[in-house]
Amino acid sequence: MVTLKDIKSNKLVASLIARGNQHLKMIGFTDHGGLHLAVVSQLSAEILYKLGYDDKICELAGIAGYLHDIGNVINRGGHSQSGALISMEILKRMGMPANDIAIITAAIGNHDEGSGHPISEVAAALILADKSHVHRNRVRNPDIANYDIHDRVNYAVDSSILNIDEENRIIALDISIDTDVCPVMEYFEIFLHRMLLCRRAANFLGCEFQLIINGVKLL
Repeated sequence: MVTLKDIKSNKLVASLIARGNQHLKMIGFTDHGGLHLAVVSQLSAEILYKLGYDDKICELAGIAGYLHDIGNVINRGGHSQSGALISMEILKRMGMPANDIAIITAAIGNHDEGSGHPISEVAAALILADKSHVHRNRVRNPDIANYDIHDRVNYAVDSSILNIDEENRIIALDISIDTDVCPVMEYFEIFLHRMLLCRRAANFLGCEFQLIINGVKLL
């Protein structure tokens, strides 16, 4: 079995991820490199593990989480679909079984809120893990005066925790926002579609999705 450890040590994977993250930096996007991928990979696997899924599917979720943004090396537009195709070829060369490749690439191709759907357990976990990673440590623009709305929202978030209550089947995103940096409304302005996709993903897993901002339940 091709493992997450194998993926992380693959030089082609590392090069494509690094170059894609550099491309995004050039056009003013937040960090999509090693830190983001590590968080999403770990959380994708953890969600399914806590909900009682077997080790094999959790490992596939971790791999999908690590590879999900590799398509940024081609272009930000359509990066989920291009990333799925790139991942398919890499995993095939590494000798991964065809069914496992299909699960991972389908999840990667469906993780973006523009066109994605929670079509499998792995896809649902990836959506929840990716969309919940909002934090000031992802902002790369050093000039606060020139922050756009994405920079302001991410910088305003000093805590973002996805809590999985397996007993009550509740997945809750608990966020702390510094409203002196950005009002809560700006968070919804750019992340509403992502949160609705998270709700659909949680429902796919048989769970209720909750969004809590500064101690107030909003979804």
